[in-house]
Amino acid sequence: GTIQVIPHVTNEIKRRIRKVARASKAEVVIVEVGGTIGDIESLPFLEALRQMRKDIGRRNTLYVHLTWLPLIGATGELKTKPTQHSVRELRGIGIHPDVIIARADHPIADELLDKIALFCDVNRRAVVPLTTTDLLYEVPLLLEKANLGDHLIKRLKLSQATEPDMSEWCEIVEKIRSPKPSVRIAIVGKYISLHDAYMSVREALDHAAWSCNRDVEVEWVSSDDLEKGAAAWDALAKVDGIVVPGGFGSRGIEGKIAAAGWARKNRVPYLGLCVGMQVMCIELARDARGDTSANSTEVDPGTQHPIIDLMPDQQEVVDLGGTMRLGLYPCHLQPGTCAATAYGVPRVDERHRHRFEFNNWYRDTLTEHGLVLSGLSPDGRLVEIAEIADHPFMVGSQFHPEFLSRPNRPHPLFVSFIQAAIEKAAA
Repeated sequence: GTIQVIPHVTNEIKRRIRKVARASKAEVVIVEVGGTIGDIESLPFLEALRQMRKDIGRRNTLYVHLTWLPLIGATGELKTKPTQHSVRELRGIGIHPDVIIARADHPIADELLDKIALFCDVNRRAVVPLTTTDLLYEVPLLLEKANLGDHLIKRLKLSQATEPDMSEWCEIVEKIRSPKPSVRIAIVGKYISLHDAYMSVREALDHAAWSCNRDVEVEWVSSDDLEKGAAAWDALAKVDGIVVPGGFGSRGIEGKIAAAGWARKNRVPYLGLCVGMQVMCIELARDARGDTSANSTEVDPGTQHPIIDLMPDQQEVVDLGGTMRLGLYPCHLQPGTCAATAYGVPRVDERHRHRFEFNNWYRDTLTEHGLVLSGLSPDGRLVEIAEIADHPFMVGSQFHPEFLSRPNRPHPLFVSFIQAAIEKAAA
């Protein structure tokens, strides 16, 4: 059949939104459309949301438009014209915003908010100022202070809503802002020129450190530079712990392997995430064999010793689309291991995003040389967590624990890693 953007693509977008609502049994579903109003990429999504109001009624939908108020340096003025233009563009698409959140790096005067309400035809109470804060986690408190929550409750007629208890969130913000000692952690990756590429990892480190009454001082180390023998090694020598996060492709992989070797030989706390676990296993295999032939088939498809490889049922897959191990999977922890001690429970569920796995042909060889398979899939077939015996803390997970870390619920693996780094710093 013929597939058209409207109605086929827009209907599918709406179907998935409804599916989320049914599966989660949520009273409110928040749907974000990123980008800038007018971008071609977002138009089908905006059209789907426009249709949603027709499908389920105005009372059950609410459009929030986030805009930016730029500062004109010559005059020191915040300008509302870009907001007016974006709202006009949005209304041309058929969406009239119910709430406008005005972002700015400087305080927003009431007369500017009045102006936005007047020219954008939005209730004055629904124009919310949001001045840039130096602390991400203060944003919910700022929105609550602006009474956005009350407005949403009344507008959506959520009669069962209760007064929010923000005390825990206030304590978190106060704890973050309070002065405390730092622990130095290196993040070794190939995307470090754009720190946001490792945002989840950085935030998870912060969550864990705050729970230990510490701040994190991150040393960004390029795995490419480690391969060149550059000054990056001097930076690595000054840290209390090393994190090697995930990544795809071969670039910088030897630098990551070298970083894992440095951590193992110098007894520096190490946390490997996805590829970080894989390079830890490759490095140990190379040391055990006395040569550099061990590798991952993602990096070297012709390696004679594929420590990391595709699972047997994917060996013949040519079309890689949709073949990742993606989403939440269970993991059984082995008693007495660092991982089991960190979690304190026998089984966990963690989020995955990868295609290559630890090759079971090398289980016996590497366990004889100090590798501990501390987390396995329920059927014992997949290695989910590996660690190095007789080391203060050297743990790698095939999954991404950073995805489940929260400021009030830091991830156990990150907490144990930070504790080990603190102990090293104090030694």
